[in-house]
Amino acid sequence: MDADETGLRARLVAAGVDLVLREGQSAVSLREIARRAGVSHGAPRRYFPTHVDLLSAIAREGFADLTARVEQTMRDVDADPRTRLTALARTYLDFAAAHRGMFELMFRHDLLDSGRLRLRETSLPLFAVLADLVAQVRRPTDAPATVLAGALWANLHGIAQLWAWGSLPLATGATDDDALLRTALDAHLGPTPA
Repeated sequence: MDADETGLRARLVAAGVDLVLREGQSAVSLREIARRAGVSHGAPRRYFPTHVDLLSAIAREGFADLTARVEQTMRDVDADPRTRLTALARTYLDFAAAHRGMFELMFRHDLLDSGRLRLRETSLPLFAVLADLVAQVRRPTDAPATVLAGALWANLHGIAQLWAWGSLPLATGATDDDALLRTALDAHLGPTPA
């Protein structure tokens, strides 16, 4: 690809990212992205032969954003593994709340399973960070670190989704998700040491 083609592809992806962030993943279409990028409606097909290709390119940008946020969090927080794990979980929940459409798009199984743009290779390192921290704080009687990390991730993802839908605030009366985050960590890893 020459510079003009690379620039157009990047413009199309940027228009898709903006669309997902503003209106959610259901608003994404090749035609709408072409309109926003100021190109013919057929132009995106040159770079994204299928809708899955386009969504994968957009999701990859979401993973890059989340990865950068996690890396910054890990640089800014104390070296204690439990503190780092709490900060990582907070970063995840904050990303989900601030970037609802992108968050929902990023974890679509059909995109991750498609092999398009190697999304698994982009998302799995984030899970590895979580699993490594869990391995450092897990109790000897706990499940293997990857299983425990998977259960914790599922719990955090559920908190993010149910909070966004309004179900958790309604059911719990909570005004923020901090207590839920702490409870999830304690449930999976034991109480925070005094």
